[in-house]
Amino acid sequence: MASRHLKIALLAGSLSVTGCANLAPLYQQPETTIPAEIPSAPTGIAIDSPLAWDQVFLSENLRDLIGIALEENRDLRITAANIEIARAQYNIAQSSLLPNASISGNLTEGGRFGHSGANTSAFRDSALFQLGVTGFELDFFNRVRNQNEATFQSYLATVEGERAARIALIASVAELWVRLATDRELLALAEDTVDIQSDSLSLTQELLRAGVATELDTRRASASVENARAQAAQFEAQIRQDLNALRLVVGTELPSYIEGSAALTPSPVELLVPGNISSEVLLNRPDVMAAERNLAAANANIGAARAALFPTISLSGRVGYSSSDLENFFSNDIAGWTFGPSLDLPIFDYGARQNRIAVTEAQKEQAIARYQLAIQTAFRETADALAITETIDTRLNALERLSEDADVTLNLSQERFRVGVDDYLSVLDAQREDYSARQQLILARRDRALNAIALYRALGAAPSAESE
Repeated sequence: MASRHLKIALLAGSLSVTGCANLAPLYQQPETTIPAEIPSAPTGIAIDSPLAWDQVFLSENLRDLIGIALEENRDLRITAANIEIARAQYNIAQSSLLPNASISGNLTEGGRFGHSGANTSAFRDSALFQLGVTGFELDFFNRVRNQNEATFQSYLATVEGERAARIALIASVAELWVRLATDRELLALAEDTVDIQSDSLSLTQELLRAGVATELDTRRASASVENARAQAAQFEAQIRQDLNALRLVVGTELPSYIEGSAALTPSPVELLVPGNISSEVLLNRPDVMAAERNLAAANANIGAARAALFPTISLSGRVGYSSSDLENFFSNDIAGWTFGPSLDLPIFDYGARQNRIAVTEAQKEQAIARYQLAIQTAFRETADALAITETIDTRLNALERLSEDADVTLNLSQERFRVGVDDYLSVLDAQREDYSARQQLILARRDRALNAIALYRALGAAPSAESE
């Protein structure tokens, strides 16, 4: 009895010190190599908390489309499934921290055809029932715990990957919406140009019959009309392509009002920021957070590799009950237990364990470099978007004035041609300048909206699924 109590005490003592030595390096967040602030001029609201996407995208129809995409997009569903896989893999790894018990049993009924021959147990009744714990590792050096920590950090990185996918999806839907709106306005401009230049062609033909205009003027006017018609056909095709791309990204058929509701004015996207944004806001980007999670996983893998240099001690035991007489199962029985530790320590592996440590240390250096690169990329993307934010209004104002001047110039040129002061070449030049100015204004409005989307993407400010 004393011997049994001693064994139990030793087992309890062994379990109490399990995990007492962690050989993983102390985790420290790497230093960043970017300025403390992102330079920008004061233009709007402060970014002191993550921005929800419905604070950035102002068009109600665009918001509805984004909501549909978040429910129906197949890529996002794949990403969500990947998270479930990572969560299940982490739960599997967690199970190794606790003993795995199993119950087994068997029942055999036997007899002999005759009574001759020596008596043997081979053909007798037998029954066996036992509860066993096999190969439970005493994690003295935190090998198992570090493996679990690495799996857990990889799971968290997958979660951040899902947030990055949501940001990318929201931004993609908005970008396609803006491109659809741009092509619609360019089509309207081309159709308007067809109407204006068709009127000029009719006037030129009348002046030709009156002997005022020349055949060359008529041909130039006709060529301008056909050029505008060709561009209108091109924009019609682009609109169809935009709708096809939206269907693919959204993941289902588009609402009937989508094509007619996409417009650049008023702007469907607005994201204004203050000056001197702290670079710390970039640490909330999902790609940066995922890179840090992967770094923490690499750090834990070093601890698991180092622990492999030390002995692995496992415990096995079972409690069972057996009988050789089924009719008197509980009166002719044997009950008992077994318990014993096992030790495993490879002596000669030709440097395999040392090289595994070297591999994990090199992988950690890779993870550090990827983390720092992710922050540098985030800084550049944000700074680039802010650079356009600071200058786009100046560009828009100049193009609005240019469009007004080109429109007045066109009207004056047409009037001077009508009274015979100028030839049609001056009218043609004025039409081209007017068309170019109006087209540039549309494209600038497009760039302004796309840049706001790029800034939203760069800040990584999409909310979590729970906050929607």
